[in-house]
Amino acid sequence: MVQKILILGGDGFCGWPTALHLSSLGHEIAIVDNLSRRAIDAEMGTSSLTPIADAETRLNTWEKISGRHIAFHQLDIAEDYDGLRALLDSQRPDVIVHFAEQRAAPYSMKTPTTKRYTIDNNIRATHNTLVALTDLGLDCHLVHLGTMGVYGYDGFNGEIPEGYLDVKIEEPDGRWSAHDIVFPTKPGSVYHLTKSMDHLMFQFYARNDRLRITDLHQGIVWGTQTPETRRDPRLINRFDYDGDYGTVLNRFVMQAAVGYPLTVHGSGGQTRAFINIQDTTRCVALAVANPPERGERVRIYNQVAESLRVRDLAALVADLTGASVAHVDNPRKEADENGLQVSNAGFRSLGFHPILLRDRLLEETLDIARHYAQRSRRETIPARALWTPENLPGVVKTEVAAT
Repeated sequence: MVQKILILGGDGFCGWPTALHLSSLGHEIAIVDNLSRRAIDAEMGTSSLTPIADAETRLNTWEKISGRHIAFHQLDIAEDYDGLRALLDSQRPDVIVHFAEQRAAPYSMKTPTTKRYTIDNNIRATHNTLVALTDLGLDCHLVHLGTMGVYGYDGFNGEIPEGYLDVKIEEPDGRWSAHDIVFPTKPGSVYHLTKSMDHLMFQFYARNDRLRITDLHQGIVWGTQTPETRRDPRLINRFDYDGDYGTVLNRFVMQAAVGYPLTVHGSGGQTRAFINIQDTTRCVALAVANPPERGERVRIYNQVAESLRVRDLAALVADLTGASVAHVDNPRKEADENGLQVSNAGFRSLGFHPILLRDRLLEETLDIARHYAQRSRRETIPARALWTPENLPGVVKTEVAAT
């Protein structure tokens, strides 16, 4: 069924390829974005490894090669509630896909300013959207991109379920009553804290106002291209590699491409959940096509493909490229070793067959990194945002000596 879909944050790393994918499926798409991610690049003195066209060029190119129009509204939904409400009132979308949040944990821990910005932007963007939907009485399905990081990485060894736990609680009279409770969150950064707060806001508005909400707890994204972004160089997606925004696997691939040691924080025993960018777009499409009923509890999916230890990822990239591995200080406050098991039964029940690292798409990502290696800025590679004053930046010692 063709639906009218509003994509908040549709100019970003996950939002842009998702907008193209949903458009290619025949949906009527409009992007809402304040272009803040581009502004943060300018602020930090970095840029995507891949050259990103301006929003107008991207959209015109897509329309020319696909015949599909995507509308664009430049709007800051965290700051301009009246503008957001008016847009929702005029557009009356069937679905809102919400990517419009500052997405990097290191950036959220960088300075008092970035901590405050992350809270202000992310919480207000989500809450303004929920308030506007409630105020307008829109029966609109809200699909939100969350993160597996809300659960923390503190050594929990059980399988993380999809949002809820079935428990029994002993009553005063000695009887046991059955309940389902939200799986507890343990956010490991200010960014993850905002996603945990989103998680609670969704529970309230679904229960109180019967909003239809799907929350996608996504793993770390790797890769850059999708079938839609491959169609023209002007559609290419972001490739972040810096210490603030670069996801760990993409960072390793880029480091290998420019002859920089693969920077493993601490022992590298941290286990993380991963997903390819193509599967991000597919999972969002599956969520859009399978909305909850009005009055149903928040539908939560773990949007992951597989879990791996960071040191094993580094070994995989090193074997593929011949790169060296450097164990550096960990700027984050986290367990040095943890296990992580994640259920993704929800999406699998909808026919999801995830792309895995063994499926050779890592080589495509490496080819892209090598092709654009001359655009890299070596000084932005180390992770320098510190979680506490006791942490140290993830800097290769030979690099420190050289400076």
